[in-house]
Amino acid sequence: MSPPLPDSSSGAASVRRRLLVVMRHGKAESFAPEDHRRRLTDRGIREVQGAGQWLAEEGLVPTHAFVSSALRTQDTWDMLVTTTGTRVDPVIDDAIYTAGPDSALDILRTAPEDAEVVLYVGHNPTAASLAHLLDDGDADPEAFRAMSAGFPTSAMAVLDVQVPWAELDAASARLVGFYPGPG
Repeated sequence: MSPPLPDSSSGAASVRRRLLVVMRHGKAESFAPEDHRRRLTDRGIREVQGAGQWLAEEGLVPTHAFVSSALRTQDTWDMLVTTTGTRVDPVIDDAIYTAGPDSALDILRTAPEDAEVVLYVGHNPTAASLAHLLDDGDADPEAFRAMSAGFPTSAMAVLDVQVPWAELDAASARLVGFYPGPG
């Protein structure tokens, strides 16, 4: 998957690359004293390592990140830092833990205007619903087929965003890639 870059021949100097990666956290333990405190399993760690390697290979190292406050999403972020080499300090937000797609959009609209690759690390069903909501209906066919088959742990949808972050809304991006997780 090679995300499209803006056409520099158009003379539109204000056009910048905006990619959104919507990720579901890695596989977590089934039980903890409370759901918010569930950690990644060994399998989840391996899943996220593979996801991070894929991000790095595809040139999708995050320049900004939103991460749920749940331990499993923070563990996911920590593993992505290790595998991608990103130096970004994430926005860790309690609201992502309970967010539905509309609330997730509100959060994503606060991304800095100069952010090129924004990573959202959250939970299902919101991650899958958000990716489908944002797609403009002209998705890469292979990516759409893969995403439609399910959004397992460590899966990532890559969307090419055609509007400023503050204007992100339903059908304002194009699905250009999908990482289905390992296996």
